[in-house]
Amino acid sequence: MRKCVGCQEMKGKKEMIRVIRTEEGDFLLDATGKKNGRGAYVCPTRGCLEKAVKNKGLERSFKQSIPREVYEKLEKEMESLGPE
Repeated sequence: MRKCVGCQEMKGKKEMIRVIRTEEGDFLLDATGKKNGRGAYVCPTRGCLEKAVKNKGLERSFKQSIPREVYEKLEKEMESLGPE
């Protein structure tokens, strides 16, 4: 079980999108859940992503500021998953 950085609900990690920070400091979406790096999870809904941005959930998880491109990648990934 993992906690969403947006809605704070506990869900299975297969139900969520994992965001990782690599050793080089890059942020990536990890669809497989197996890449190395520090991870945080967010539900695949626009509402949870908006909450994560508003409450700075990813910033707290990674203990640093998050580039806007990371949020844009998440939005595109969610759009590719289909409507809510």
